[in-house]
Amino acid sequence: MMEQSLIPQTPVLPLTAQCTVKRALKLLGRHLRETGVAFTSTQAARDWLKLKMAGLEREEFMVLYLNQQNKLIAHETLFAGSISSTEVHPREVVKRALYFNAAAVILAHNHPSGDTTPSQADKAITQRLVQALQLVDIRVPDHLIVGGTQILSFAEHGLL
Repeated sequence: MMEQSLIPQTPVLPLTAQCTVKRALKLLGRHLRETGVAFTSTQAARDWLKLKMAGLEREEFMVLYLNQQNKLIAHETLFAGSISSTEVHPREVVKRALYFNAAAVILAHNHPSGDTTPSQADKAITQRLVQALQLVDIRVPDHLIVGGTQILSFAEHGLL
């Protein structure tokens, strides 16, 4: 005769629910480690962006939302395109910056070709974004182009 356990049995989540919970906890942990990172120099932004964007195969436009002390509130890829271009809408950038109550944003996009030379379109959209964000008192300390491990800073090249 088998002895019954005095410990109550707890329900076990189905495998798919367990995977979902684990994935959510992993994402939350990643988010908690990333928020609060201070971008007090171009080099700090470069190092962070290398990890995020260096190996992308398609062009993506990312925005880093910063608080008054240039600490990361959030980041997201707002636009994704083809291997050579992506369409950026200033209205969406402003809307998301206001959503996160950002005091500043760092703009970044990649060139999958590895060439970090800014195109005329890159320069034009940067100016439009700076003007649009200025209207709502949001600073743009930099726009960075990631090309593999090379990163060009608009601020360092006098393009902002």
